[in-house]
Amino acid sequence: MSSNGDDKRTRIGTRITRAGRRSEWTGAVVNPPVWRASTHLYENEAARKAATGKNRDGQFFYGRRGAPTQWSLAEALTQIEPGAAGTVLYPSGVAAIAGALLAVLKPGDHLMMCDNAYDPSRGMASGLLARMGITHSFFDPLDLDAFETQVEQESPRAVWLESPGSLTMEVCDVPALAAIARRADAVSLIDNTWASGLGFAALEHGCDITMQSLSKHVGGHSDLMMGSASAGERWYKALRHTAQALGQVVSPDDAALASRGLRTMKVRLDHSTASAARVAAWLADQPQVARVMCPLLEDDPGHALWQRDFTGGCGLFSFVLATGDMKASGRVVDALNLFGIGYSWGGYESLALPIFPHEHRLAMASPTKPSDAGLAGSGARPAIRLSIGLEDPDDLIADLAQALAQMDAE
Repeated sequence: MSSNGDDKRTRIGTRITRAGRRSEWTGAVVNPPVWRASTHLYENEAARKAATGKNRDGQFFYGRRGAPTQWSLAEALTQIEPGAAGTVLYPSGVAAIAGALLAVLKPGDHLMMCDNAYDPSRGMASGLLARMGITHSFFDPLDLDAFETQVEQESPRAVWLESPGSLTMEVCDVPALAAIARRADAVSLIDNTWASGLGFAALEHGCDITMQSLSKHVGGHSDLMMGSASAGERWYKALRHTAQALGQVVSPDDAALASRGLRTMKVRLDHSTASAARVAAWLADQPQVARVMCPLLEDDPGHALWQRDFTGGCGLFSFVLATGDMKASGRVVDALNLFGIGYSWGGYESLALPIFPHEHRLAMASPTKPSDAGLAGSGARPAIRLSIGLEDPDDLIADLAQALAQMDAE
């Protein structure tokens, strides 16, 4: 959905409360009504013919192209994504990944994907895209020279980025990587779910397409599945046409929930980011912890880039335990009382999950291998990913303390 009349002079906290609220969609109420409609009726045949051939944003045609509930959300997301001409909604984050890649790639093309990408993104490259005759390779996003050489050798059609990296939270130099890709006529796409457009303006930093899972921060309450992709004029048209060809549509009820979550997103992100920084700093001082992977910390390898390019963060980070017992992460997670065990993140509740990133690396080292992380010993070490929610951080720290203490008692 393309943007209309957003005011870049206002700060993001103001824009996020007002974005997408056209009077013709909301009327006299604050939020757009939930339009549950598959069929849109026309006054006469002439009106139907006039609407059919135009395929414009914000114009009734058939439920698959949306109605004011979905249009309002898409427009709001566009208005808070600097550099975006429009946003397409998808029924999940993975659907958004697929939609973005299929808008760019065709059989015979080559995709280069960062080695610390979200696992379903990796699976997309080796599964669906491979079956379509699209080849792929992985690269180390922290090695700019090696990346440039690989781009020259492989001539990719597209480059997939994620920063911070999934599970291990490495921050890469997105502007530099995107510039290298652009010089090679490759399209740069980024999974920007961790920071969202509020914390990292991906398009303004050189990316062509930015996607996110709206199930996370935008929804914010662990009660909906949705994704989005935003782009400038050229690639927005490709995204939109591909989504229509695939019949992608989101439920108006879910769109209404996402719109509601969007209005409080900045407040929730500010709180969870501050809490995560406190929890991460505490963990870094614990003897049971070998390493904390969190760019919010000043001594994190990615902190300088995060500070340079990002305007915000979130509550998601990981840490490595100081033991070679790979089952220890499961025992620590089981001992927690205030953290749920589950996939996803970005909700109001805190979550913990054992992770094994060394099992998913081909082109770069894994921080959970001591030889790669500069730690003593050999073999891999267990790690845990935390999503810090809206609970009091002191209570979360106390819960982590009692769970880690049980490691010493074993």
